[in-house]
Amino acid sequence: MIGARADRPDLRVLSLGAGVQSSCMALMASRGDIDGPRPDFAIFADTGWEPQHTYDYLAYLEPLLAFPLIRVSAGNLRDDLIARSSARSGRFTNVPFFLQTDTKPGQVRDGIGRRQCTSHYKIEPINRKVRELLGVGPRARVRAGAAETWVGISVDEIMRATPSKIAYSVKRFPLLEARMTRRDCIAWLEARQYRVPPKSACLGCPFHSNAEWRALRSRPEEWADTVAIDRLIRQPIDKAGSPTLRARQYMHPARVPLDEVDLSTPADAGQGDMFNHECEGMCGL
Repeated sequence: MIGARADRPDLRVLSLGAGVQSSCMALMASRGDIDGPRPDFAIFADTGWEPQHTYDYLAYLEPLLAFPLIRVSAGNLRDDLIARSSARSGRFTNVPFFLQTDTKPGQVRDGIGRRQCTSHYKIEPINRKVRELLGVGPRARVRAGAAETWVGISVDEIMRATPSKIAYSVKRFPLLEARMTRRDCIAWLEARQYRVPPKSACLGCPFHSNAEWRALRSRPEEWADTVAIDRLIRQPIDKAGSPTLRARQYMHPARVPLDEVDLSTPADAGQGDMFNHECEGMCGL
């Protein structure tokens, strides 16, 4: 059942992305505005490639919390992209960049890469830390419902609220229980004079809207770095070991270099339904 609570969990953790919903949920929990015991810890999974404003907001938020904040990491996503591109390993990155594949001379086919970044850089390090906090090893058996994980998904994103895939951890969705939308979260923060966080997402996330790319472009240092990585991932990749099947990766669905994309169009024009491809309720909360 989505939104169920664990029966007498040994541990309660709050998954914190430092975006609007998860930050609102964390502050509500700290103030005792969510039914039941508070979380024992908040956990922030750091990809190493977050916008500086996310790190700044995290520094603002941490002293306001009534429970400890733990940072976990599975490595630096930016550095991993550079290493894989430089090695020309013949493998795709684990980010769902937009693909353009040469199929025949003068013919190309569009596609999208595999999405493994959320699992590798967000979900897995949080789960490893939960097991560590429970005091169990990586292969030890853990009783069902030993942990309760709070996830900040609001009513307007309810399609992202999926049940837990691991028996020992039950997902709880306090914002759904409170019937709060993202707009409600912003109003709750403003009414209590908390800073409203900007959206949290990796700098090179291919699911940025054009409005979000424009916002990134207004931060010259981060924009220049992201453009450089976008250029780097363009190294041709052999598909299935075939020398005749070559694919190129792009951060933007227009499948042109990021600094050449026309970003003047409305926020989501030309991108299709990106919302349903978001990072499973773990990124950008």
